[in-house]
Amino acid sequence: MATLLLPCDGSPSALLAVRHAIDEFHRGDARRVHLLNVQPPFSAYVARHVCRELRAQFQRERADAELAEARQLLDAAGVPCFTHREVGDTAQCIAESARRLHCDRVLIGTTRKGALVRAIEHSLTNRLLDCCTVPVEVVAGAPAGMIERIGIPAGVGAGVALVWASAS
Repeated sequence: MATLLLPCDGSPSALLAVRHAIDEFHRGDARRVHLLNVQPPFSAYVARHVCRELRAQFQRERADAELAEARQLLDAAGVPCFTHREVGDTAQCIAESARRLHCDRVLIGTTRKGALVRAIEHSLTNRLLDCCTVPVEVVAGAPAGMIERIGIPAGVGAGVALVWASAS
């Protein structure tokens, strides 16, 4: 039985991973679930003008809001979990939490993306696979929308054409 780290930002893909963790717990494949939310740090400019307590309170409130639905799903399914909040680079915080909490696996949800988008995007999943020392299980959500499948590659092509035209 495994100890799972379940990063969650409240997105539909993250909630799909939560449902997957619930299934694993009920099958007996998971014995402990750690639910994690990572908030980005404030810029240096904001940090200079807003007190530390106010920034921490804001990040706690955002984390709690993003974890609310995941907690409801886990509670309704009778899955006990430990909740954690971090501030920093998402991939680094997830990897460090997995190590510190002695997790056997990280279970992360992601949206399906086209090959070109995956190749040019520096996604959280790719960064996590690079820096995490425990296995990362990726639960794929719904296919990418039409904008992502066509719009982003078209935008990249237009950008490349613009750079090529300006270099000529």
